[in-house]
Amino acid sequence: MTREAPTNDVDEAHLEVGKPKTWAAGIPGVAVSLARGVEQMGVVRTARTLRLLNQRAGFDCPGCAWPEPRQVDGEKRKLAEFCENGAKAVAEEATKRHIGREFFAAHPVAELAGHTDFWLGQQGRLTEPLVLREGGTHYEPISWADAFELVAGELRALASPDEAIFYTSGRTSNEAAFVYQLLVRSFGTNNLPDCSNMCHESSGAALSAAIGVGKGSVTLADLYQADLIVVVGQNPGTNHPRMLSALEVAKGNGARIVAVNPLPEAGLMRFKNPQLVRGVVGKGTPLADEFAQIRVGGDLALFQAVGHLLLRWEEAAPGSIVDHEFVRNETLGFEDWAKQLREIDWPETERATGLLRTQVEHLARMIAGSERTIYCWAMGLTQHKHAVPTIAEIANLALARGMIGRPGAGLCPVRGHSNVQGDRTMGIWEKMPEKFMDSLEGEFGITVPRKHGRDTVDSIRAMLDGRGKVFFAMGGNFASATPDSERTAEALRSCALTVHVSTKLNRSHVVPGRTALILPTLGRTERDEQQSGRQFVTVEDSMSQVHASRGRLAPASEHLLSEVAIVCRLADQLFGPGHAVPWQSFEQDYDLIRDRIAAVVPGCHDYNRRVREPDGFVLPHPPRDSRRFTGTATGKGMFTVSELDFPKVPEGRLLLQTVRSHDQYNTTIYGLSDRYRGIEDGRRVVFVHPEDLIALGIADGEIVDLVSEWRDGERRAPAFRAVSYPTARGCAAAYFPEANALVPLDSVAEKSNTPVSKAIVVRLEPRHHS
Repeated sequence: MTREAPTNDVDEAHLEVGKPKTWAAGIPGVAVSLARGVEQMGVVRTARTLRLLNQRAGFDCPGCAWPEPRQVDGEKRKLAEFCENGAKAVAEEATKRHIGREFFAAHPVAELAGHTDFWLGQQGRLTEPLVLREGGTHYEPISWADAFELVAGELRALASPDEAIFYTSGRTSNEAAFVYQLLVRSFGTNNLPDCSNMCHESSGAALSAAIGVGKGSVTLADLYQADLIVVVGQNPGTNHPRMLSALEVAKGNGARIVAVNPLPEAGLMRFKNPQLVRGVVGKGTPLADEFAQIRVGGDLALFQAVGHLLLRWEEAAPGSIVDHEFVRNETLGFEDWAKQLREIDWPETERATGLLRTQVEHLARMIAGSERTIYCWAMGLTQHKHAVPTIAEIANLALARGMIGRPGAGLCPVRGHSNVQGDRTMGIWEKMPEKFMDSLEGEFGITVPRKHGRDTVDSIRAMLDGRGKVFFAMGGNFASATPDSERTAEALRSCALTVHVSTKLNRSHVVPGRTALILPTLGRTERDEQQSGRQFVTVEDSMSQVHASRGRLAPASEHLLSEVAIVCRLADQLFGPGHAVPWQSFEQDYDLIRDRIAAVVPGCHDYNRRVREPDGFVLPHPPRDSRRFTGTATGKGMFTVSELDFPKVPEGRLLLQTVRSHDQYNTTIYGLSDRYRGIEDGRRVVFVHPEDLIALGIADGEIVDLVSEWRDGERRAPAFRAVSYPTARGCAAAYFPEANALVPLDSVAEKSNTPVSKAIVVRLEPRHHS
């Protein structure tokens, strides 16, 4: 049954600005969760669906990658093991709103392109394959067989496999990711950009060099045992709300929490847990003991200053700070690091951080006095030019204090999308290690290309230059997730063919190549029936736990295929009968895929049995498990020496960071309420410190254009309302994807090539000056 969705885009004139909240969740979180569920799914479907979310017999949340409690840690799962944004994500996917051929016949692509991302997403689930023919104005139905023949024909016509680009979103299951990378490498390219390139690639680069594993070194149980948790560049109240429950437990066990962020975030001030009496009728739990309101991009300076102080105090009282036995036996490079930090420029540090020396010393004292410290971070650290050195500096502190592989201590990059970490484990990376490639060749008898492929930014450049001609996206919303929106749209439109495997309409579908396909797929919530029976898939959470996910709802349409089926049928069409990979068998029975994962992917032995355990299994992590660093170039934990770097902003300019609203997840806009920041019924706002507004001569509430300045020219995002907000001085914030247009394609992090979305030099130009 098709339900009518809203047909009008938001009128920004109705935007309301109130006071920011000082606490998160509570009864409003429950009320919004239920209201969005009922609005999209109805009462009965909401009750049936939410009770299965993040449960052992149910399905994994299609939102963030925060882990569920494990039996082995003595933790029980709650009846409602989900957060407000998880409930919204499920409501979006399990909605009763459907769109098919009638909708697309009534709406030409040019008209759809004029709607907001919110409007596009609210139209409902896609129900059949669609094609936009070259020169056409409307998407129209196409059979699955014809769609696969079209894609295979375009791929075979390329002069080189490297002219094809195969993108992946973090929602893809392990099974789909494994067969997808197998198809791509069988075809002959390593062009496998994915959403990691735009979020935690910097974490992977820094941690791989420092500890030998590009993943975090802690478990949920470690958080409960920590003395000190330092949360840097992260807003768990909106981006990983279930983390607040873990922080509440840690706080109850005696942990202290420090928030380091340019913006005060409600979730780190006070948490009203709606599953506890004190969260409903009481004041909740104050979380952050300290708030260090750092300037955007000043984190490297901060952690170098902390390192300097720790080393000074160690010299004054040898053995009081540094874990010398651990450093001597398990690490290299300590002396070079200590020498570099022997002297620092305090005035420069204060300029970079916006913090007083006394504030930095207070944080350093907390770190020095903690026996079990965990450092958590997210995109507030990873999307900077100097992101990799910054994360390496945090690793330096952990190594010096022996905080790796110790219960209650370690490094915790908090991943975003639900299986983004699993996709990388399964081989979705443009430069997988040689050992993985050798295993693929040995297991399947295929020739695997060894030349590294293109990441996201390089893929956009290739499409712009005519070197990328076919773009295939397994999930996601590439056009809205990427930087430099106009150039990305130009890149997609220059392709001979664009293909998007999707559940709902999004911006990428309305910036098509000369020919474009939309291939509708099953959602995480839906039953997956194949020839051998009902299937399940597996995912990996932010802490390396691999577990099963079982959809239970009837599919939105009889014409949907699973991601695995789409990949396998395309491969069958592309390679023909007799190919070394048994594509048809893989589609019929996912256990057969898991058997091959067990043979190829490190740590995945006996995969089929272990994922059927109640909580699945944890992938090996030598630094965490045995305090060994076998994955680094030297086999030791590596200290890193980095030069101080931070953004320099000309007079009259601000440093803008892009952020999420509380009513979105990644590029999916659930609604128009960012209630923790006091924003209702609109998204085109820019948050600016009141003293900066006065200095710039801009009134609170004035409409301005945001203009970014880069060496190749200017970029403009028009008509944002200036909102007086207690951010750090000299800094501003605006929502993505609306502000992505301001991020230059060539402004990237060193070593990781991640777009620098958290440090954009902008000026605010009043509209009457235009």
